[in-house]
Amino acid sequence: MEQNALVIGASGGIGLALAQELEARGYSVTRLSRSKDGFDVTCEDSVATTLGRLDTPFDLILVASGILSNGQGPEKTLRSLSAKEMSDLFAANAIGPALILKHSIKLLHKRKRSVFAALSARVGSIGDNKLGGWYSYRTSKSALNQVLRTASIELSRTHKNLVCTAVHPGTVATEFTKNYPNHQSVSPHQAAVHILNTLDNLTPEDSGHFFDWAGKPIPW
Repeated sequence: MEQNALVIGASGGIGLALAQELEARGYSVTRLSRSKDGFDVTCEDSVATTLGRLDTPFDLILVASGILSNGQGPEKTLRSLSAKEMSDLFAANAIGPALILKHSIKLLHKRKRSVFAALSARVGSIGDNKLGGWYSYRTSKSALNQVLRTASIELSRTHKNLVCTAVHPGTVATEFTKNYPNHQSVSPHQAAVHILNTLDNLTPEDSGHFFDWAGKPIPW
């Protein structure tokens, strides 16, 4: 039986690789992105209108959108912190996925397994933070993690077979990470394979948790 997937942020980097790998695995994939479809995750009208046009029940909804910084690069110290940078990253990395989840509940199966996953980042883990810095990016991803954790509790009451989870893709060789050549990276295709393999192995009992690309739990 054909499975259906919705990939948000499917125009480049990891999102494109995820869409392509899902299609290679036999999924029928609906792709949405800002550059191709004008889909603005930070605008609730855009999210509500676009998702409101869909009526396909999806086995997988994957949010691969997000930004690392708004031009100045991640902050190394508090002196570099700006309200606008933090606001922009919260809008893209936390509020956007929250709005997508809000308006895609009707697209998730109630009686069979489905997955809602968003790409987070290990640096969003409070328990794993050993280096500091990157204030706006870290906190926006921590907020995303809390959204998914909280939603998993609510949705477990109505969607018994749902997996709602955050996934850390690792360092992927994209425009997103080109300024960090010292970090060992994998290709977008490799990252997509790892992420989808991890999601395939999760059960509803794993809902509300945070996993890395290899399927290992990450502390909140």
